[in-house]
Amino acid sequence: MSSPGYRPTPAAASQLNLRGAVDLSSLRRPPAPPQPPVAAASPEPTENGEAAAGGPSLRVDATETNFQDLVQLSAQVPVLFLLWSRYAADSPGVLAAAQRVVESFGGRLVLAAADVDTFPQLAQAFQVQAVPTAVAVVKGQPVPLFQGPADDAQIKSLVEELLQVAAANGVTGSIGDGTQGAEAEPEPLPPLHQAAIHAIEAGDYAGAAAAYKQALLEQPADADAKAGLAQVELMARLEKLSAADAESLRELAAQEPDNVHAQLGVADLDLSGGHVEDGFNRIIAFIGRNFGQEREAARVRLLELFEVVGVSDERVAKARQGLARVLF
Repeated sequence: MSSPGYRPTPAAASQLNLRGAVDLSSLRRPPAPPQPPVAAASPEPTENGEAAAGGPSLRVDATETNFQDLVQLSAQVPVLFLLWSRYAADSPGVLAAAQRVVESFGGRLVLAAADVDTFPQLAQAFQVQAVPTAVAVVKGQPVPLFQGPADDAQIKSLVEELLQVAAANGVTGSIGDGTQGAEAEPEPLPPLHQAAIHAIEAGDYAGAAAAYKQALLEQPADADAKAGLAQVELMARLEKLSAADAESLRELAAQEPDNVHAQLGVADLDLSGGHVEDGFNRIIAFIGRNFGQEREAARVRLLELFEVVGVSDERVAKARQGLARVLF
C-alpha cells in the first residue's frame, strides 16, 4: 500500500450511517480470551493498565482479537482507528501525531493503532486503499476521516468535528475515572435539540426530524437544526434499504439515468459510503439533463446533502459551482 498524500477532509455527519459501506462484522473474534479494549499505550502502561504518567491508556494496538471489543467501546467514546504500515513513510509520523491529539482530549476518545502488515484483515474490513488511513467508529458505525499525511493541527480539527458528531448521536462518555476533561463538559443543548438526540438514540428518526422541524419553526436561522434535520432524514432513508435493495437501486440507476428516485437513492448511498463527490456529481448531472418537478426535487435534495456534509466543506463549495453551471 502506498500513501498518495490526500488532504484530510472533515467527517460528514451522514457517515455515521454507512449501511453496506464497511462490514465491521467481517472480523469475528477468535475463540480466545478477549483483550481489554484499552491496554497498551505510550508512555508505557503499568501493571494495572494505567499509563506511567498516572492517567488511563488512550492507545490500543488493534488486533483481530480485540477488534469487536473496540467496536463495542465506540458506544461510549469514539474509537479512532489509524491503519498504518512500517513500509509507508508517512505512517510513523501520522501515528505519533494522532496519539498526541487523542491524548490531548483527556479520555474523550481512544486511538486504535492497526498494523495492516500484521493484521491485513483490519485493512480489508475498512476497505483501505492506502496507508496511513484514519477511520473513526461511533456506536459501531465507521466514519472515514482522512487518508495520507496529516499533522497535529489537521487531525485535531477533524477530531473536534468528530466529537461534535458523536455528541449529536449520544456518544459523550470518557475513559478514566471521570475527572479527566471534567472542565470540558459541553454546554447543555437546547431542549428540542436534546429531544432530537434522544430520538436518534432510540432509532426514532421521525421523532428526531419532528423535533428539528419544531426548532426551525421557532428559530428559522438555527443552522444546527437545519443540518440535524438533513442528517436524520438521510439516516431514515438509508434505514429502509436492505443490502439487496441497495444493489437493486444501483442497477436501476445504471439502466435509467433519468429516474429521479433511483439517482437520488444512489446519491444517498454514495454519500453514506464516503463517496461524497460521486453523490453530488450524480445529482448535478441529473439536474443538467432534466427539467420541471423532478429537476427541482433533485436540486432540493442536493441542498439537503450539502447540509449533511457541512456547508463550509470544500467539496460542497465545488459542487455549488457545478450546480450553478447546470442551472444557469
